[in-house]
Order: sequence, then C-alpha cells, then structure tokens
Amino acid sequence: MQRVCFLLKVREDRLDEYRERHAAVWPEMLAALSATGWHNYSLFLREDGLLVGYLETEDFAAAQAGMEAAEVNARWQADMAPFFESLDGARPDEAMKPLTEVFHLA
Repeated sequence: MQRVCFLLKVREDRLDEYRERHAAVWPEMLAALSATGWHNYSLFLREDGLLVGYLETEDFAAAQAGMEAAEVNARWQADMAPFFESLDGARPDEAMKPLTEVFHLA
C-alpha cells in the first residue's frame, strides 16, 4: 500500500467556503474516489490556507488515472479550482505533487 502526502494552498479568503464544501462532498465524488482506489483519504487545513492531503492506495498513478476518467471528477475539479493559489493553469488534482516520505513508524 502506498502512502501519499501532498500540499496545496487554499486562498485565505475562501477558507470557510472550502471547509463547507468538504463537509458535503458530492456522494458521486466519494463513490468515484473509493472505486478508483483512494483509501484513508484525509485533508488537513491550516488557518493560513496550507492544505495537507494524505491517502493510501495500491497504485497512485492508477488511482489518479481512474479519477481522470470519472466524469464527476472533471466537474469537481472545475468547481474547486477557484479556491486554490498557484495552480498555474492546472486542475487541483493535477497540482497534487506527492512529497517524498523520509520516515514511517509502523
């Protein structure tokens, strides 16, 4: 099982709305994530907008490809893109660059 962690930056003026959106993620988006191998997926948000994402998956590239093919993902990414800083034209899911794990205590 791969453990994947990534960072993004939410605009400080959109933090409350970002939290609200994630308190009510679309059921079809949740189903697509589960069906494509995203497990133990968590998002942590700091007050300055730093977003830390963590998930476990058998194959991150395959999990990303599965979501790329899911119609609901295109709608979700388009809806969420305005919440983020520094995407440089990428969708939020394209801007998720995994961090290198340097320690793990099992």
